[in-house]
Amino acid sequence: MRWSQAFIPTLRDDPADAEAASHKLLVRGGFIRQLMAGVYSQLPLGLRVHAKIEGIIREELAKIGGQEFSLPSLLPSDILEKSGRIGVDVLFSLKDRHGATACLGFTHEEIFAWLARELRSYKQLPQIWFQFQTKFRDEERPKSGLLRVREFVMKDSYSFDATSEGLDYAFQQHFEAYRKIFERCGLDTLAVEASSGSMGGSESIEFMVETTAGEDWVVSCAACGYAANVEKATSLLGPISDEAGPEAPEKFATPGVHTIEEIAAFEGGAPADCQIKTLVYVVDDQLTLALLRGDHALVEQKLLDGTGATAARPAGADEIQGALGASAGSLGAVGVSDLRVVADPALTGRKNLVTGANEDGFHLRGVSMERDIRVDEWMDLREVTEGEACPLCEAELAVRKTAEVGHIFKLGTKYSEALGAQVLDKNGKQVPIIMGSYGIGVGRAMAAIVERWNDDNGIIWPVNVAPFEVVVTVVNPKDVESSEAGQRIYEQLLGDGIDVVLDDRDERPGVKFKDAELVGIPYRITVGPKGLANGKVEFFRRRGAEKRDVDVHKAADVVQNAVLEERR
Repeated sequence: MRWSQAFIPTLRDDPADAEAASHKLLVRGGFIRQLMAGVYSQLPLGLRVHAKIEGIIREELAKIGGQEFSLPSLLPSDILEKSGRIGVDVLFSLKDRHGATACLGFTHEEIFAWLARELRSYKQLPQIWFQFQTKFRDEERPKSGLLRVREFVMKDSYSFDATSEGLDYAFQQHFEAYRKIFERCGLDTLAVEASSGSMGGSESIEFMVETTAGEDWVVSCAACGYAANVEKATSLLGPISDEAGPEAPEKFATPGVHTIEEIAAFEGGAPADCQIKTLVYVVDDQLTLALLRGDHALVEQKLLDGTGATAARPAGADEIQGALGASAGSLGAVGVSDLRVVADPALTGRKNLVTGANEDGFHLRGVSMERDIRVDEWMDLREVTEGEACPLCEAELAVRKTAEVGHIFKLGTKYSEALGAQVLDKNGKQVPIIMGSYGIGVGRAMAAIVERWNDDNGIIWPVNVAPFEVVVTVVNPKDVESSEAGQRIYEQLLGDGIDVVLDDRDERPGVKFKDAELVGIPYRITVGPKGLANGKVEFFRRRGAEKRDVDVHKAADVVQNAVLEERR
């Protein structure tokens, strides 16, 4: 490829709406262009990177027996109705000219399960099927370039097994394959326990990359390696010794006092860790009180996981007033018998606490959890914070901002049962196929690589995913000797299987150098009259800005060896 003939529309300035480094650099480097919110075109350079990431994924999935499919993006709504996911909030739906409803695929568990109905016997298992397919998700707030979009290409793979032991093995196979994929892409990932959310299943693991542009918080322990998404993380809390308190709760006036902090500062109040925070949620249409220690925050996904619900939202002011007779800030669960009450274990055995009296302007002191509050279910609800004790080794936990680049799930039989995917087992009995689901967002992986590998001059692509591995820059293409020497090096590298571009543009050298560094090409050979006068060209390595002169006749071999060494 000659740069003079390529479409590489580099920009000098960052896009006005970009905050994430990857968003800025992928636009400036001519990799992507935004069409509308959360929708991007992949330009030639972007597509080259995209294809190389896909190639790595294909190679690693082939090693574990993956077979590639290509499924439709337009899905009949009745299939999603069978699995109960027709109402998910990110789903795009439409009607055809006959009035039939169809959906744009946001993932393909149902369709692969539908195809798996053609499997008849356990002897045909295990199977691993995968595809690269465009997904559509109606994200409420698409942002950060390719990190949060509404249309994207995902590699989704699925395992099919006759036994839970088979699923365990397929899950581990994918875990190891993902580690290798991300390593080859130049990403250091943290594998964390995660909530399965609407996907369902017994276990899931997210592969996270630390970045300030991410939207997920991960709790981890440097001492023992414990790691979990904040939606799943737990910690050990120090003991609290409560005074005995009165024999029954005592109501006291708290005019104008509504928050945990205000109660803590109020005369006759209590510190935050001696208060009960009462939150009112509508959980699958059931009004529910969620109780936490006053200084703890609720993780909504934990509420969903703990109750097994598919949807939860904060109750509205009218719903709260109608059920409890008071407004937020004066709420409590003492004496409540007609509403579902769930509580975080940090409140277990606590006494002499302060909570709302379900009367505006009043609170109760001396509340005992065991004596005064009927708890229907105890479940982990609270958010773990920095510095709390690791649940495994009691060392201090860290909380870091991350972006998810991969997610693997043990689905079990949720989708096979819904879609009728069954096989005959060893005893001749029909049993549902046991499934796993495994996803990688290719565009998000590309953005994560840029988040990890960049500097003030632009992107620093790892060789395995770079749009070009080498650029041969001819300083002055009008100089015959320079042009011919650059052409010879370029052709030798092409012949040796190196992905190379020849920068033969009639531009100032500084422009060419800046473009090559912005685009992030790992290696550059610079051919100019001054160096050639001494039989030399310049070898430049983008990472580390290593620079040295090499013999013009050995230049292709030098850069080829460097590329091959880094490919490994």
